[in-house]
Amino acid sequence: MPLDWSCGALWEGLRCYKNEEFFLAHEHWEGIWLACEGEEKRFLQALIQIAAAFHHLQRENFRGAESLLRAALRRLDSFPAAYGGIAVNDLRQNLRTWLLALEREGKSPQLPIPQLR
Repeated sequence: MPLDWSCGALWEGLRCYKNEEFFLAHEHWEGIWLACEGEEKRFLQALIQIAAAFHHLQRENFRGAESLLRAALRRLDSFPAAYGGIAVNDLRQNLRTWLLALEREGKSPQLPIPQLR
């Protein structure tokens, strides 16, 4: 199933993510994830983990956020530079930057939220 970010639950989740409503983004994407298989399922799971990680950061659960970002990065490592309409290389680099900052600071760093584009 091709990922269409222009309508439906994927679009709603992306809108929520961009508005930093990470829990809602996770909820929208989870319904699609449940219906997917293979590569699309793994990819959406990584995005769901990213949204959940930033939800944890909002709640100051830094250890949980770090764990979810690492899991998402492991899932994304096998994907090409762009996949499903998302610039995966940029996303991976942003996640690595966040992880380094979390390790170094032990709290939420003052970094922009990784964009999904």
